[in-house]
Amino acid sequence: MKKLMMPVAGLVVLLSSCVSSKKFQQAQDDYAVLNNKYTQLQEDLKNCEKDLVKASNFLQTSENNNANLKEQLKTYKDQASNLQSTNTQVLGRLEDLSVLSSKQAESVQQSLAKLAERDIYIKDLQGAMARKDSLNMALVMNLKGSLGPIADDDINIEVDKGVVYINISDKLLFTTGSYDVNPKAMNVLEKVATVLKNQPNIEFMVEGHTDNVPIKGGALRDNWDLSVLRATSVVRTLQTKFGIDPKRMTAGGRAEYVPVMSNSSASGKAANRRTRIVVLPELDQFFQLLNPGTTAEKPAGK
Repeated sequence: MKKLMMPVAGLVVLLSSCVSSKKFQQAQDDYAVLNNKYTQLQEDLKNCEKDLVKASNFLQTSENNNANLKEQLKTYKDQASNLQSTNTQVLGRLEDLSVLSSKQAESVQQSLAKLAERDIYIKDLQGAMARKDSLNMALVMNLKGSLGPIADDDINIEVDKGVVYINISDKLLFTTGSYDVNPKAMNVLEKVATVLKNQPNIEFMVEGHTDNVPIKGGALRDNWDLSVLRATSVVRTLQTKFGIDPKRMTAGGRAEYVPVMSNSSASGKAANRRTRIVVLPELDQFFQLLNPGTTAEKPAGK
């Protein structure tokens, strides 16, 4: 009987060991899954923090612009108030002396009418600037939302002095020394085109930029040739593949003469090799504001 008990006891120990090993392995697998999720959440948090910093910077710029406009508005209102006071004094003196001729009265009335027009002009200008800032913010948010999690080294969107700039890296669009658009860049250009097509009144310029490394041999004579041909390649792609109206686009090359970093390092050269889409302001609206009562004529083809 004792001989029979010994194997049974050994079997129980062996089964217990197997069950513990399985539980331990399952726990390890669960930990690995949770750890991967934690790492992904950390990465998402970093991306959110970057977007928050960019949004904060954009908000600060808008607030500064708004403060400047308020200061200008205050100056105009002070001037209008001074002119109004002067005209009131003149009217009072003329009435006291009983020498207010019909011609003088008409002149005073014209001055008062000009003051009223100036007040309307100030309000229109303030409203136009507010609308422009709102449109730029909406455009930037739409672009960022459409492009998704693309690295800032590949594509960067910024606003400077009321103008929206979309910077696309050379490595995303072209191979070295080439001006043929990479097939892998079509997805990004399609997303940009979709947002721009939803704003049919916006015109934009596509600029090609290079580093300062000279072109050697081939059909290209220098970086002027390369930058211009890269810009026209992007414009042609936006027109033929994604249906952007060619009347809205301008292509230009800047060669190596507008760098964003020093060309003394490889990273600086990489940053300078880029294509920039510049969203142009609607200048005709501001011409109308500067010349009340007239309609600004747009150049032919626009």
